[in-house]
Amino acid sequence: MTCVMLDLETLGTRPDTVILTFGAVKFNPFDADQRPGPAMYVRPDVDQQLALGRSYDEDTLQWWTQQADDVREEALGDENRIPVEQFMADLNRFLVGVDEIWAQGPCFDIVILENLYQMLAQPRPWNHWQIRDSRTLFGVHGDPREKNKSGLHNALEDCVSQAQGVQKIYHRLGLKSRFSN
Repeated sequence: MTCVMLDLETLGTRPDTVILTFGAVKFNPFDADQRPGPAMYVRPDVDQQLALGRSYDEDTLQWWTQQADDVREEALGDENRIPVEQFMADLNRFLVGVDEIWAQGPCFDIVILENLYQMLAQPRPWNHWQIRDSRTLFGVHGDPREKNKSGLHNALEDCVSQAQGVQKIYHRLGLKSRFSN
C-alpha cells in the first residue's frame, strides 16, 4: 500500500490562504521498519499566489517574523520559489498510484489544496474517501512522535515525523495490510 503524508506551512488559516511551503512523503503504514520516502518539497511562488487573490493573515505573518532566523527564512524567503502551475503539476505526478492521503488535520491542509485546485480550475487528484487524519489517530492511540523535536514548522520534516507516527501506531496495533499475503 502506498500512502502520502502531506503538510503545508501557510500565511493564514482560511481555505484560500497563501501556501509558503509544501511537503509530502510516501510511506507504507504497515511497515514500521521502512523509512518514509520518496519525498516532495516545494516553495510555491508567494507573489503569484497573491496575484491570484489568495489571502494572508497579518497575525500569522507577525507570528512567522518571531520564529528562529532559519525557520523564518525557509518560510518567507524568496529563494527557490516555483510557479504555482509547476507545483500543481509536480504534485499531480507525485500522487499517481497513491492509495491514501494523510494529513495532520485534513480540514486544514486538504481544504487549502482543494481551494487552490479550484482557483486554477483543475480537478483535484484524489477522491474524498482517500483522505486520512493522523491527528485523530494520534489522539485516540497516543502521539508516538518525539516531543520538542527540531525541524518544527518545516513541512517536509513534519511529514516524515507524522508518517513515522502512523507506522508506529499501526505496528503497535498489529494491523496488517489487506494487500499482503
